[in-house]
Amino acid sequence: MIALNARAAARPELGGVERWARELAAGLDAEVLQPPEALSHRAGHLWEQAMLPVRARRAEVLVNPANLAPLAFPRNVVVIHDAAALREPAWYSRAYVAWQRRVLPAVARRALRVITVSEFSRRELAELLGVDAVVVPGGVDHARFVPGTPREDRPYVLAVASATARKNLAALGETARRLAARGIELLAAGPARPQFRAEEALPVRGLGEVPDAELPGLYAGAVAFVLPSLYEGFGLPCLEAMACGVPVVASDRGALPETCGDAALLVDPTDQGAIADAVETAIGNAELRERGLRRAAQFSWQRTVSEVTEQLR
Repeated sequence: MIALNARAAARPELGGVERWARELAAGLDAEVLQPPEALSHRAGHLWEQAMLPVRARRAEVLVNPANLAPLAFPRNVVVIHDAAALREPAWYSRAYVAWQRRVLPAVARRALRVITVSEFSRRELAELLGVDAVVVPGGVDHARFVPGTPREDRPYVLAVASATARKNLAALGETARRLAARGIELLAAGPARPQFRAEEALPVRGLGEVPDAELPGLYAGAVAFVLPSLYEGFGLPCLEAMACGVPVVASDRGALPETCGDAALLVDPTDQGAIADAVETAIGNAELRERGLRRAAQFSWQRTVSEVTEQLR
């Protein structure tokens, strides 16, 4: 029997690790072990380390899709998305960094297998944790993320990112000024993340947490998408935007060039003028839209589940 640690799937907010947990819970042939929502965040460390090993005791293997795993369980397969907390600890709270430094290396060393989401992250884990991970990329739900029609009455450019230093939304100041002059709003959708150090007074209109059911429509209604992140282990929102037919501008850092390929305009995330130039070029760019659609079509959650299943064999 295979069991799945679905702690991240219990969280109400939705980021990359939560999407992975939900998609594996839906697609993997496994017993899904999920705590109540109240134990999905910091309080859930005790559930994960003490209660989960008991609940999974009869499993041949426990799949952990959200970076951490119970150290007392001897047969873990773990998906470690990145090593950002080890690479750039200033982006996170002290408590979060201390926990990651203590637990993540032990989880990686003891796992039967470590899976990661990009070649960039594989190199990071090799350097910072000394493990050789297998790359399995994330996917897109093509039944939900489909092309739509950009809004003409209130046009907007969209970022899907939390208001944290890592996501670098402060670099969109020049972009916001130019868009405002054209009657285009700059929106950012993303939940609050208590483990991250937050940025304030950002040049975007924050939408906060957008319900998952509304997210595809929000993408599809944008005239362009921008992600100026300083570090990404994969960059799933870029692919979701591409699948919705939205031209994408992305940072040239981390895994984003690898994930986006030639289907996005890649820019230096520290150059506000270059970001603004790229966003203006992306708006209404039919060629970029078509490249994005072709790129996104290469990624699916069915493929992800199949490749994870193969690693379990």
